[in-house]
Amino acid sequence: MNLAHTTVLLWAWGSLQAFEIVEKENIFQRTPCPAFLMFDNAAYLADMSFELPCPCKPEEVSAVVWYYQKHLGSSHTKVLTDFDGRVLTEAAQVRVGSDMLVRFSIRMFSLLVFRAQPEDSGLYFCGTRKGDYFYAYDVDIQSSEGMVATFKDQGQEPLEDEYHGSLRVFTTFWEWTPCDRCGVRGEQWRIGLCYLQSPDLSPRYRKILPNVVSCGSRAVPRQLRAKASDHNPELLVRSCLRPCEKKKKVQEGVIAIFNYVSKVGSRPWLPQVPIQFHQQRLGHGLIISCPGARPEHAVAWDKDHQYLYRTQYLKGVNGSMRVFIDHGNHLHIRFTQLEDRGIYYCWRQGERIAGFRLGVTSPGRYPVSFSDPETRAALGLILIGYMLITVIFISVHLCRCCCYLFRFCPNFSPRLSLP
Repeated sequence: MNLAHTTVLLWAWGSLQAFEIVEKENIFQRTPCPAFLMFDNAAYLADMSFELPCPCKPEEVSAVVWYYQKHLGSSHTKVLTDFDGRVLTEAAQVRVGSDMLVRFSIRMFSLLVFRAQPEDSGLYFCGTRKGDYFYAYDVDIQSSEGMVATFKDQGQEPLEDEYHGSLRVFTTFWEWTPCDRCGVRGEQWRIGLCYLQSPDLSPRYRKILPNVVSCGSRAVPRQLRAKASDHNPELLVRSCLRPCEKKKKVQEGVIAIFNYVSKVGSRPWLPQVPIQFHQQRLGHGLIISCPGARPEHAVAWDKDHQYLYRTQYLKGVNGSMRVFIDHGNHLHIRFTQLEDRGIYYCWRQGERIAGFRLGVTSPGRYPVSFSDPETRAALGLILIGYMLITVIFISVHLCRCCCYLFRFCPNFSPRLSLP
C-alpha cells in the first residue's frame, strides 16, 4: 500500500512539473514578437541595477543572446551571452566602474546589469546566435552628478518645467521610499529623472505617454537633447515618523547566561546589530557602505546617538562639507580627524542593520585604550604565551620529581674514566 501511494505521489509531482514547464512555454507562445523591431524606453539613475526581460522569442529558439549598441546602426556591437559557460555574476561582487561585460548576467532569458553607469546607455537587443533580433530596449542611465536636492520641510519646491517651443522638459518622480528610520524622526525621498515631450521624436521608439521619453533616449534628436542637457535629476526629501515593529524577545536561557556571567559587576554590553571594527589613519579619507543597500533604498546613517539627516549631510548642501552622504547612500569622511571616532549605524528600509566602529590612529604614538580591539588582541596573545610557558615549566619539573621519587630517572651527568 505504501508503494502504491508513493507511485501516485511521484506521478502527480511529475504531472505538475510538466504543467509548469508547459505554462512557461505558453508565455512565449502567447506573446508574439513584433513584426517591426521597436525600442522600449527605460530610464534609471547611475549605480542602480536593472533587469531587461525578453518577453517573446520563436519556439525553436532555446537560448537567447543579448547585444548592445551605443547608437542604432553602429558598427561596434558588444555580444552579451552566457552560452559559453559564463559564471553568473552576483551584485555583491560587482565594483563601481567595472566594464559592462563584467557587470551583466543572463537569467531565464532576462538580462541583468549591475551598478549601471551613464556609459551603459544605449540599445539592448534580445536575439539569437545568428544575430536575429526579436525584442529591443532603449536604456537611458542618468548621472547623479549635479543632482538637485529639494527639501519640502524648508518650503522648497521641485524644478519647474522648461519650454523651448514645442519641446517640454520636466521631471518624473518615482514613488516615495519607506521612512528610513523607525521610532524617531526620519526622512523619505523620491528620485526624479529627466523626461521630455516633443512631437519630433523618432517613431521607432515606444513611449509610456504620447511623445514622452527620457532625456537621454536615442529617440531624441541631437538638437533637442542639447536643450535638455541642463535639466538634472532631482531628489525630493521630506520628514516622516513611523513606529518600530516589535522584535522577538531574547530567549530566557541567554538572559540567564548573561546574568550568571555578570553577577558581580554590570551586564556586558550586547550590540543589537553586527558591529564591524575598522582602524583609519589620521588625515586619510574613508567611504562606508551600508550592507545590501542600493541607491533606490531608504538608507540612513547615525553616529553614536547623533542622527545624520540629509537636510544637513547630503552631498552638495554645503561646498565645504567634510562628512557627507552621497546620492548612492555611501557615507564619506574626508581627512579623518580624532573626533570622528565612534560607532556609525546604518539603517536600511527603516531597520537598523549594521554598525561600524571607527578608530582613528595618528602616525606617532597614541594612548592605549582597552576598548581598542587590537589592544585586547595583543594582550590576549601575551597572556596565552605566558600560560604556555608556565605549563611547560611546571610539566618539566613534575617529570623530574617523578623520576627522582621512583628512582628510575636516567643519569645524564658525564662520567670520568680513571687511569
